[in-house]
Amino acid sequence: MKRSLLFPVLSIVLILTMVFSMTLGKYPLPLSDITGFFLYKILGVGSMDPERYSLLGNLLMDIRFPRILAAILIGASLSVSGAAFQAMFVNPLVSPGLLGVLAGASFGAALGMVFSKSWVIVQICTLLFGFAAVLIAVGIAKIHKGNTILLLVLGGVISGALFTSFLSIIKYIADPYNQLPAIVQWLMGGLSMVDRKLLLITGIPQVLSIILIALFSGYLNALSMGDEQARALGIPVEWVRMLLIFLATVMSALTVVTAGMIGWVGLIIPHTARMFVGPDNKVLIPASALIGGIYLIVVDDVSRMLFNVEIPIGITTSLIGIPFFAIMLKKAKRGWG
Repeated sequence: MKRSLLFPVLSIVLILTMVFSMTLGKYPLPLSDITGFFLYKILGVGSMDPERYSLLGNLLMDIRFPRILAAILIGASLSVSGAAFQAMFVNPLVSPGLLGVLAGASFGAALGMVFSKSWVIVQICTLLFGFAAVLIAVGIAKIHKGNTILLLVLGGVISGALFTSFLSIIKYIADPYNQLPAIVQWLMGGLSMVDRKLLLITGIPQVLSIILIALFSGYLNALSMGDEQARALGIPVEWVRMLLIFLATVMSALTVVTAGMIGWVGLIIPHTARMFVGPDNKVLIPASALIGGIYLIVVDDVSRMLFNVEIPIGITTSLIGIPFFAIMLKKAKRGWG
């Protein structure tokens, strides 16, 4: 497909996926009802029974639309941060959790659940410890001299292992009847807790971070050639890398704040996008954002509709992502480099 057609096509697919997702649920809605509701609400066209209008408003505007927007933001954030990390570290196998942010954020959420009943405190702890994990990884890399990329990866391994151990301690001391089930449920990921207020708080920083990484996509292209080549082009490598790591950390930590742990998206979607558009990050970053949003809406629909009970979305992304990535590995090298 020509690049000039790719983004219009992906945008149309995203909109159609959103509309289709709105029809799905335990209370299915025909497309005519959805169209009629939005025409009446936005343009004042047509008429609608007040009771029906109230019911549709609750289903669409309070439950389904925020959930769909959250899926788009989370899918886009994880995909863009994964693509950025893969370019920065010149490695197609890295993901948003490379520097320990997801492990740190998970520990923070569990810690907040054990020691506080306030959901706001839980979310703040999630964000703070996500950043703490990355700071530890970067700090370890700064202490030692040598290959910066390798030291950052090793620092991320150490930081991730550290906070995974801390998480095990929290799970061990948690109340097994109330707190532990909540922690386990949270770590499996889900969008059922999303509302418009949470979406506004987390969505604005995510969108800004995606835009900024897209604006820095030329620098990502240079970093993907290696530090020496990037320096030869006059790029302040350390400064740019730290800024991009900060932006990717913001996006990744906020996905955990919004929906818990959702894995594999940041690994497989950049590969999928790369096979369509190639390695140029100026095209790859926006393509990853759109494909990631579409993908997570579809996965969330599968999680909601496959059985009588909702499957945690983190489980579904893993079940889909693992075989998908194994199959895709044969073709992935074609778009890398």
